[in-house]
Amino acid sequence: MDLAELKRRLDAGLSRRPRHEASRSDLISAAVLLPVTGGPSGSSGPHILFSKKSADVPHHKGQFAFPGGIVEERDGSRVETALREAWEEIKLPADAVEVLGLLDDTETRATPFVITPVVGIVTRPVVFEPDGREIERVLEVPLETLRDPAIFRTELWERGGEPHPVHFYDVSVEDIIWGATARILKQFLDMIDEEAA
Repeated sequence: MDLAELKRRLDAGLSRRPRHEASRSDLISAAVLLPVTGGPSGSSGPHILFSKKSADVPHHKGQFAFPGGIVEERDGSRVETALREAWEEIKLPADAVEVLGLLDDTETRATPFVITPVVGIVTRPVVFEPDGREIERVLEVPLETLRDPAIFRTELWERGGEPHPVHFYDVSVEDIIWGATARILKQFLDMIDEEAA
């Protein structure tokens, strides 16, 4: 699937589906950018960008996430939060992102956050620079790799006496995407596949 076909499916899917909004006052609002890129130079086809959190962050140490963070009072919208954080964390300029829409709000299970995922296409080549404090590196994974059923698995975990599924994308031995990021990614991939039907 090329970038044009992916954009067509995303435009259709994001405009058609009703979005789940979670407005719980006991949760901290956050927003992330799900960036679709052309991949590192020399690669082809759409890639999805993830950032690896450093061991110094207060939450989700060492985990892969989408660039993003807590909504601040100065942010005019969740989109603004996601774009601001993407600039602060990996030097992705806001004017290099074409925002397509929002996915469902996603609550984290081990921490008190509700995340609004913002889907955007990176429209020009960008040299990503992890800030070194919160983010230690950037990972761009081909969309086709993420759509391979062989790398996807689900485990049943228990929290507060309730079992719940936890998704994993085993990109490589070292690079495993799981937790809220994997739930957001699955929502994104399911929407693409629905639009193909």
